[in-house]
Amino acid sequence: MAKEEFQVPEVREHLEIPPVVEGAMAHSQPFVAAADHQSLLGYPEELVDGWEDKAVEKMGEMARKYRSFRVFLDACVKCGACTDKCHYYLGTGDPKNMPVARQDLLRQVYRRYYTLGGKLFPGLVGAKDMSKEIFDDWYRYYHQCSQCRRCSVFCPYGIDTAEISMAAREIMDSVGLGQKYCNEIIGKVHKIGNNLGLPLPALEDTMEGLEEDVEEDTGVAVKYPVNVEGAEVLLVTPSADFFAEPHVDGLIGYGKVFHQAGVSWTVSSHASEAANFALFTGSYEHMFKISNRIREAALELGVKRIVFGECGHAWRVAYSFLNTLAGPWDFLDPRYPVPQHIMEFTYDLIQRGGINLDPEANDDKVVTVHDSCNVARASRMGTRPGDQFAYPRAVIKASVNRFVEMDPNTTMEATFCCGGGGGLLTDDLMELRVKGALPRMEALKEVVERDGVTHMAAMCAICKSQFTKVLPYYGMGMDMVVSVHQLVSEAIQLGTKD
Repeated sequence: MAKEEFQVPEVREHLEIPPVVEGAMAHSQPFVAAADHQSLLGYPEELVDGWEDKAVEKMGEMARKYRSFRVFLDACVKCGACTDKCHYYLGTGDPKNMPVARQDLLRQVYRRYYTLGGKLFPGLVGAKDMSKEIFDDWYRYYHQCSQCRRCSVFCPYGIDTAEISMAAREIMDSVGLGQKYCNEIIGKVHKIGNNLGLPLPALEDTMEGLEEDVEEDTGVAVKYPVNVEGAEVLLVTPSADFFAEPHVDGLIGYGKVFHQAGVSWTVSSHASEAANFALFTGSYEHMFKISNRIREAALELGVKRIVFGECGHAWRVAYSFLNTLAGPWDFLDPRYPVPQHIMEFTYDLIQRGGINLDPEANDDKVVTVHDSCNVARASRMGTRPGDQFAYPRAVIKASVNRFVEMDPNTTMEATFCCGGGGGLLTDDLMELRVKGALPRMEALKEVVERDGVTHMAAMCAICKSQFTKVLPYYGMGMDMVVSVHQLVSEAIQLGTKD
């Protein structure tokens, strides 16, 4: 979508709650999955006959199966604490992007069919029969939720809108209405092993090219191996790291860190993708299938540990689900956590002098950091609460001399989403992505103007892809975004030890 087809929100000095604009984003929806995208995942190729009853039945099945889903539907008292916490509401003013209102799109149907009050007195409890109008709103507005979980931080009952969005998408898939972007990507992982559909020869060529580039740049023969049996580490990283800026600079940094630590590593063509888009569609079946590829690769290559690269939702799935979905991992070295994040790996090396970093190498930069929501609110690192914030900052500060924090109301647990997460990183949703990025852009502009910030580090592939696309809409350069390990890559002193 071209810039001129929608109005870019004005960046304000302070965050403001927008006036309500009914239906402001009612025109926005992603492309519908084609028949082959659906069938490959075992879903109906198109909307099935009697979809209304089947959708209601699926909802009831999920409410019985997932206690949290039912609790979240029953617990809301409409206190309003979440109202202004969603970046999409702040950027669009559409009331259906208030988390409570977005939840109610599904809750009103749940109440009609699965609560006594809704069956007897639907008008008194806001219960409604399933209809095409409601279903269309599901497709629009549950694809205007990036599942960032910021609203849940401020909800006094801990209601997780992300789980409701995931459930709504799973229900829609089950009756034949899926989203093209997510379902096509999940199918590529099942068939080839990564989101891009990148076959082994292309993967090998990419990694060989990196070896040549790094040796030419540094004079050091850093290896970027593929399918090496007996390597200590299996690196599972987002496929964006193999081809796009600034992602690939992070991958270069991983390789330099492993090289300097003297740790053998490899990627696997069978499981060359850390991202797990089945999280976005709410399908534990497909989350398992994608996660199990990692187990198969680890067994096939005989590695001792598994390290994940910089990707927010990949780490969320790995941290929260990998052991239950694809465990046990008793064939790995018990000295290391399963899984382990590359930030934990690098932080540990820095703490014990396993690598030397020269922050002066990044003196052309004044750096701030964006806390990716799936790392900040859905996972941890290390052994203490908050290490998911401490570790990246420690790694950045060891790599640069000038570091600046953004407004604390927009970072750490309260971080704003980049605006492109949750399976929304697609050009057919560009207006939504630009408007949803507004709160982060406001916080970033503040430190740019006040502190001279030149770069923003992020540790999520989706965040990096989103920011490179939306920053120009707000008058900033796409090259402001850097990987955390891109900073490490610049600062690392290859061939030296303490």
